[in-house]
Amino acid sequence: MEVTTRPNDSIRFYSELFDVPLVLIEQSNTEINLNQLTIGQTVQIPGYMGRPYQITGSDTLWHIAIEQNVPFDMLQLANPSIEPDNMQIGQQIVIPERVNNLIISDLDHYTFDQMVRDIDRLRTVFPFIVQQAIGSSVMGKDIIELRVGTGDKQVHVNGSFHANEWITTSVMMRFINEYARSLTNKKPIRDVNAHSCFLETTLSIVPMVNPDGVNLVLDGASAAGPYQDNVLALNDQNPDFSNWKANIAGVDLNKQYPAFWEVEAARKPDSPEPRDYPGPYPLSEPEAIAMADLTKKRNFRRVHALHTQGEEIYWGFNGMEPSVARDIVNIYSCVSNYRSVQHLDNYAGYKDWFIQEFRRPGYTVELGTGINPLPFGQFEEIYQETLGIMLANLYLQK
Repeated sequence: MEVTTRPNDSIRFYSELFDVPLVLIEQSNTEINLNQLTIGQTVQIPGYMGRPYQITGSDTLWHIAIEQNVPFDMLQLANPSIEPDNMQIGQQIVIPERVNNLIISDLDHYTFDQMVRDIDRLRTVFPFIVQQAIGSSVMGKDIIELRVGTGDKQVHVNGSFHANEWITTSVMMRFINEYARSLTNKKPIRDVNAHSCFLETTLSIVPMVNPDGVNLVLDGASAAGPYQDNVLALNDQNPDFSNWKANIAGVDLNKQYPAFWEVEAARKPDSPEPRDYPGPYPLSEPEAIAMADLTKKRNFRRVHALHTQGEEIYWGFNGMEPSVARDIVNIYSCVSNYRSVQHLDNYAGYKDWFIQEFRRPGYTVELGTGINPLPFGQFEEIYQETLGIMLANLYLQK
């Protein structure tokens, strides 16, 4: 919510008035000098929204403050054009209200377009969430990264490498909403102190690595635009794309990395397919390149790729994983009841490449059970299992 500064205002005063941690106000207003506020300046207060209210004949600003149980200063800051002694009947003002409920409520059939709308809604209420495009898909959709936190410990989570595993995006969007709400409301999540996590950890999330593929799975061939004829041909003219894993060009993005890519290329399809084709060469696809470039630029202590299904956590790669990876996966297993699997006859994945290149812990987390795409009826169970992993990732010092 926006407020307009008055004489002698300070962000410390705003933090106390709105009962929001000072660091969240600072991180929500990085483009202005908060140490030298000027009168009439706009400042973002995270965790609040304005509820419309129409002035009646008997209203005064003091009366409204008492009736609505809102501090008078809050009303003034949120309504800078209101003259307390000259209020007009029918005039609209806003009542500042703390956001206690989740912003995102509908996570089923979760397309790229819905995700973008929800990110906009989240960042309106929680402007300390940083958004950037790290690249573009084959069809030109932004591959979006969200960041939360100020800590030196950087950790990363991504989802929807595979198109028909789009429920992983829903899980991450629900988590970032719950995490942001916990921060502004000064409330823990499962006894985890969110504020400490914010100060110690910078969380990087790419919720949808494969936006073209996700839209294809959910909305059919029409979502492929100029690639419609091509995807129908690859899918044997079947209009049901629910089994499609690849990007819109028919390349499996999680078999795109130079980590024994040749092994996968020798035993997988040698031309575009709905699944398993590793591409003509490593990092041929813009989505895979964007993820590799992001990872090279950052100092991620560990990475996590969310997939479905199997309730397993894969954490080894040809013995290159560091010893601490075992300690961490044991904690993840305890908080999720997912099975730890060190070795797998599978190569060229994102976490494989990360372990190989950086010799740091990387994890592929297979959410839920059943046949992909998993039914959305499993979402709440999957989310609660994954929540423990997401929180452990934030607070672990390893």
